[in-house]
Amino acid sequence: MRKEQVFRTSNRQYLKEYELGKAPKDIRREHGISAPTFYQWKQKYRGMDAQRLKELKYYKKKMLV
Repeated sequence: MRKEQVFRTSNRQYLKEYELGKAPKDIRREHGISAPTFYQWKQKYRGMDAQRLKELKYYKKKMLV
């Protein structure tokens, strides 16, 4: 798996932990994520499921072509 794919999977996993009630401070400390990065991910991916993320990626790629 490419590094980018691992990264995308990981940030969704971290946000899932947050949605399940784990404290952001604990998630950041456990995975070595800075506070600004965590909150940027939270804002960007809030409420998106896997299908919506695929659509977002598709349209971003389409706009660059």
